[in-house]
Amino acid sequence: MAIKTVEFNVKPGGVVHTFTEAVKEYECSFTYASQGGTNEQWLMSVGLSDDDKLFSCSVWRPQGKSYLFFTQFKAELKGTKIKFANAYSQTAGAGHSDVPLKPEEFTIGESTVTHTDGKFSAQLSKLTAIGQTRHDEL
Repeated sequence: MAIKTVEFNVKPGGVVHTFTEAVKEYECSFTYASQGGTNEQWLMSVGLSDDDKLFSCSVWRPQGKSYLFFTQFKAELKGTKIKFANAYSQTAGAGHSDVPLKPEEFTIGESTVTHTDGKFSAQLSKLTAIGQTRHDEL
């Protein structure tokens, strides 16, 4: 499995930002807007299975909890069909355990994971998605 992890800054201020990373022709983009505090350092990890059939993407705050309020988020796994996704308001670390978002807080589409308007609690610390590539349909 080829895995690449990169650091990026999540910037508050209500402006929509996008951060993108790719392995081969598969790309993960994380689009968000947030309010509150100061910049937070987050990580994005993208991975491709040895047979090129599964592409994974995770974004998370290594400290375990973000203190920003997210007004929106979207992760897109280009070139894949999402098979699994989960989002967390808090992740394990510093004596805390993973706290997943409620299922109604986010929506899993064909190649995207997005917040659900009116239901999302504005708390996000980690997002994980695994997509099946079109590789086996060629």
